[in-house]
Amino acid sequence: MNATLLQLALIFMAVSACCGQSASAWPEKPVPSTSKQVAILEDKRIKESSGLALGLRDPSIFWTVNDSGGEPCVFAIDRSGKTRAKVRVRDAANFDWEDIASCKDEQGTPTLFIGDIGDNLFIRASIQVYQIHEPAINSADQSVSETETAAPQIWRANYPDGRHNAESLLVHPQTKRLYILTKSDDGRCALYAFPQTLQPKVSMVLEKVVDLTFPRLIRAGKRPHDNCMTTGASFAPDGSRMVVSTYSSLYEWLLPKNKPLAEVLLQAPVRIEPELLRQVEGVCYDSDSRTLWITSEHLPTPLLRVTR
Repeated sequence: MNATLLQLALIFMAVSACCGQSASAWPEKPVPSTSKQVAILEDKRIKESSGLALGLRDPSIFWTVNDSGGEPCVFAIDRSGKTRAKVRVRDAANFDWEDIASCKDEQGTPTLFIGDIGDNLFIRASIQVYQIHEPAINSADQSVSETETAAPQIWRANYPDGRHNAESLLVHPQTKRLYILTKSDDGRCALYAFPQTLQPKVSMVLEKVVDLTFPRLIRAGKRPHDNCMTTGASFAPDGSRMVVSTYSSLYEWLLPKNKPLAEVLLQAPVRIEPELLRQVEGVCYDSDSRTLWITSEHLPTPLLRVTR
């Protein structure tokens, strides 16, 4: 290798290190998978399903939220598409709710975390996550009436490097640590972590875990940069996997217990190509930590199961 080529190679390596994972490391070919539309959500109030979380009290239930401007409510839906509960979060406002995650807290109580983390205009000095006990669900033959939670715990935070838009909230099932994955039109984003010990009544400074760059990808029915934009994310209930959704694809990493998360995410994920939907923004794992479920914004709202 002559000096000029060596210099160019070193520059490319430096740029790749600064920007996160290089696009060449990302797979274009998807792994074999099957998508099945299980239901259309009957409740027309769920018109912008912006996140999805597995119920831990009853794993046949999923929880979802509407996007910005919606009521500060969480909805429980079953696998037939029926709404089983509508629960208002006391003292909350839906500035831009973008995701929801479930986890058992340190006492083993099923808990929901609601990510008020969207910031399309980059105007928010801080973001917030509402934490509530997962509501109990009425039996299937009872009519659905709106109930209300107790006062939520609110965790406020700000980024260490300026303002960001985000649509992905994750909570690790073992460490209980909260994470946010940011979103951009060009695919450059980063995973940030809340402090391991959360502090109430202050705005905590998030810790950057790793930079990532999601690639442009041509898919019939989608624009290439639709594949760049991260719209949801989830850890598997057993902590063995992590998935990120974009408008075109699902990307999944296996998470070995003996490797730091930042190191794993710099490895090439597998790409899953679900059935083409208008605007995928909700994704979560089933209780088997392998099967994936997704929803899409806009009516009619589909509920899809993805297996591979």
